[in-house]
Amino acid sequence: MWRGTMSERRRSSSGRVPSEATLALRDLLEAGARLRHVVSRRAGLSETEMTALDHLSREPLGPAEVARRLDVSTAASTGIVDRLVERGHAERRPHADDRRRVDVHLTDSGRAEILDHLGPMFVELARLDETLTTEERAVVERYLRGATAALDAVITPDPADGDTDRGKYRSRRGQ
Repeated sequence: MWRGTMSERRRSSSGRVPSEATLALRDLLEAGARLRHVVSRRAGLSETEMTALDHLSREPLGPAEVARRLDVSTAASTGIVDRLVERGHAERRPHADDRRRVDVHLTDSGRAEILDHLGPMFVELARLDETLTTEERAVVERYLRGATAALDAVITPDPADGDTDRGKYRSRRGQ
């Protein structure tokens, strides 16, 4: 989609030719979308179920937060969680501070499902990280956090425009 030399690539809406870093980021985002599709299929999960496992791998979530992060209704979220629980990849537990609430936790089976499919990628990323100096790592992190903020700007609603659909989930990375 974005392949080719700089001169062959389309100019952005501002008329500027994207930098190699921007084009590399586009390639990464495209590869990430393909990765989610392929890994989900190999795991026998829907892409939404795989995305839910990814979110649960970071922290336990309440059902409403699962719905918000997946940008689905709470009813759809319940079905997704039910399927993950049935497969043994997630479990519902009482909330630590409020016993009226329930949190969804990733199980060892869910963690293994992720690692079985993504482990080789994690190893390669760790190897790549080891090749960077502390200074280089800081630059990469700054760029990626800025890119995440740019993506979040599209996701976040703009009330001035009456936009209430975008932004149900806002990235928590780096906060």
